[in-house]
Amino acid sequence: MPFDLAAPYPPAGDQPRAIRELGQGLVRDDRYQVLLGVTGSGKTFTMAHVVAGFGRPTLVLSHNKTLAAQLYGELKAFFPKNAVEFFISYYDYYQPEAYVPQTDTYIAKDSSINDDIDRLRLRATSSLMERDDVIIVASVSAIYGLGDPELYRQLLVTATVGEERGRDALLEELVRVQYQRNDVAFERGTFRVRGDTVEVFPAYDEQAVRVEFWGDAVERITKIDPLTGDAITELRRCAVYPATHFVTERPSVERAVQSIRAELKERLTELVAQNKLLEAQRLESRTHFDIDMLLEVGRCTGIENYSRHLAGRRPGERPACLLDYFPDDYLCIIDESHQTLPQLAGMYEGDRSRKQTLVDYGFRLPSALDNRPLRIDEFKSLVPRILFVSATPGEEEL
Repeated sequence: MPFDLAAPYPPAGDQPRAIRELGQGLVRDDRYQVLLGVTGSGKTFTMAHVVAGFGRPTLVLSHNKTLAAQLYGELKAFFPKNAVEFFISYYDYYQPEAYVPQTDTYIAKDSSINDDIDRLRLRATSSLMERDDVIIVASVSAIYGLGDPELYRQLLVTATVGEERGRDALLEELVRVQYQRNDVAFERGTFRVRGDTVEVFPAYDEQAVRVEFWGDAVERITKIDPLTGDAITELRRCAVYPATHFVTERPSVERAVQSIRAELKERLTELVAQNKLLEAQRLESRTHFDIDMLLEVGRCTGIENYSRHLAGRRPGERPACLLDYFPDDYLCIIDESHQTLPQLAGMYEGDRSRKQTLVDYGFRLPSALDNRPLRIDEFKSLVPRILFVSATPGEEEL
């Protein structure tokens, strides 16, 4: 479906020329372009026309959540029939794990997740999997680690009317992709069972799905209101994406544990050789506890620090992020680029500085350094074309 721009007024002033020249640049496949305009000159309106003319999935990056929310609202009004999604950090409060050697103070990770923003993030990636008329408005959260898109796609749970699969087989697949059974409180990311009827509330949607069986055959699929249970429309087929971006199967956990143990053995040898016995003892006890938790319940506190092992990446290899969910020919628009670009460049160094201290003092394995945001060179290599939007662009944009 092409982008359908609902413009309440035609472009005026310098806007028609800007739209035309930027569109020509995209046709020429120019890697970098700049939209220069003072505040209030209609840069967002111009951006909307460029996106509609280009007709490919678009990522709009902003340097803070407030401005991103404003852009999201404006673009959603311009494209009411298309998928305009929101992807920012889902933390209402976040205290990262840290260690202050000067005062021998360890600060454990503490956070509070906003359930609504988590739903919007999941809907953003599911839209990218399903359609081309997608605009994602994101903060720098877009360059932080996210689950592997290929695994995310492979774990899609589907059901088709007339299909022979059995109710229990469907339930097993839902549990495998992190959905939880709750027959009392029907909430996002849960399912409930009533005889031969299974109702699923996708983690990214506002409507639920009811799958009715006759024996082992799927007899009927209906989209329903999760509050009242009233039918909205009948479906021939339904697809449910995982309830989280970070889905890990049992074989991956067992493989990761072997890799973690090998790295731990190597790191302990290094620490003992440096006469860092306290750090070695601390690292050994913490890592063994995490391994036991992974094997018993499939997760542990700070599991993201083992993401390299769980994903099977090589040392130093970047993690998957939102950019990997886009097709190869998308457009990236960096709003207020004079502020957003330096912020993108600074995320990696700040994250590494904090984690290096944790590694040096035996709180984490060196592989924790690979759970990180992208470096600026990695970001640029993943983006096929960039449109910088700013009233005061810097030398790098120009």
